[in-house]
Amino acid sequence: MTVSVANSMNDLIALCKRRGFIFPSSEIYGGLQGLYDYGPLGVELKNNLKNAWWRSMVYERDDVEGLDSCILTNKLTLRHSGHEATFTDPLVDCRDCKSRWRADHVNGKCQKCGSTNLTDPRPFNMMFKTTVGPVVDEESYAYLRPETAQGIFTNFKNVLDSTSRKLPFGIAQIGKAFRNEITPRNFIFRVREFEQMELEFFVEPGTDMEWHETWVETRMNWWKEQGLSSDNLQVLHQKPEDLSHYSKATVDILYRFPHGLEELEGIADRTDYDLGSHSKNPEDMGLSAHVSPNIDSTEKLSIRDAVSNKAVVPFVIEPSAGVDRGVLAVLTEAFTKETLENGSERIVLKLKPHLSPIKVAVIPLAKNNPAIVEKALQIKKDLQKLGLGRILFENTGNVGKGYRRHDEIGTPICATVDFESIEQTPASVTIRNRDTTAQERIEVSNLVNYVRDFYQTQS
Repeated sequence: MTVSVANSMNDLIALCKRRGFIFPSSEIYGGLQGLYDYGPLGVELKNNLKNAWWRSMVYERDDVEGLDSCILTNKLTLRHSGHEATFTDPLVDCRDCKSRWRADHVNGKCQKCGSTNLTDPRPFNMMFKTTVGPVVDEESYAYLRPETAQGIFTNFKNVLDSTSRKLPFGIAQIGKAFRNEITPRNFIFRVREFEQMELEFFVEPGTDMEWHETWVETRMNWWKEQGLSSDNLQVLHQKPEDLSHYSKATVDILYRFPHGLEELEGIADRTDYDLGSHSKNPEDMGLSAHVSPNIDSTEKLSIRDAVSNKAVVPFVIEPSAGVDRGVLAVLTEAFTKETLENGSERIVLKLKPHLSPIKVAVIPLAKNNPAIVEKALQIKKDLQKLGLGRILFENTGNVGKGYRRHDEIGTPICATVDFESIEQTPASVTIRNRDTTAQERIEVSNLVNYVRDFYQTQS
């Protein structure tokens, strides 16, 4: 048997469209560039990845709380965070074909027509602006949030007061963010509407570099647990001149996507910039980071030290990952073409079982046999009660095609209900393993325990 992996983005795009993972948004009207919809299998994969992140960040730790803040964001929040002034990309126009590009992507030549007749670069703010309420004027606008982080910082005191947390502790959030990218590209890698998985971890000033290193290691290990190989992962320490305005140090976890080695997650040491920027009169708080005067805020975002009883503005370590990039990475890693010994070829998504959209496919051998169908439906209901995720009743009547389909969508286990399942005692089903294609008979009375044990050993 020979094996190969996805060697182009087209392999993944074709699979995602054909099997219902990801579709172009508003496709019947020509679509919208940089926007995608997740189909029946895509939404399961995406939710499984988010659930794995939430479980590791919140449920398995004793020092993190969860949050779900609003998408619509007060303009003052993004003014004092620095986004209004700095959240920009350099934009150039082609004078010949009138197309627009990011200046750092054109290399002096229009990507559409090849012309060198380009305008000088100018800043372009990527935030989406909207109005709130029926009156449209300069006082009624707000933004769709460009990141989930600011909702965490503005809720810092609310979380602190309601939970009585002490340093170090974190606030985790998963949610939508919006950036009006000049040139969306590479499928779901760079899009205008996306989801982020972000943690803001608050620490004592002076302990931030140690915590930064800890979180880089923690996040790298987590991505490996999602099935990404060490060969395709790399750590990049950003140069001082490349750092964001709030960052003291940033480490990017890079992944080898089909289009190249690019950022999967960033872990930043944001110092005390954010809590200071959102505090009233930050200049009198003794902050180490340079922040602008703020007379709009109503609070000083600090925490009282248990020993000195003095107010402390925590430093913040931020691991921030894109959900969509994570989905693309696990699809890239899992996509496998195999040439079998008989010369036939199969495509199999070797996803980690906890990420697989379908946990078990229950397939009746004969779709028109009422007894077999009824037995398969009962097995499906019994397995669904395990709470592992989606169990699919696959009543196509063609077991071979069912196996190939579930190989392509990454289903770890198929259970075939046949005549022996209804005619023999004890009743049994055929279990087929996705990765090995090996088959074995399992008694129906033992099937629930078999599936439960399989997923426990794979987690």
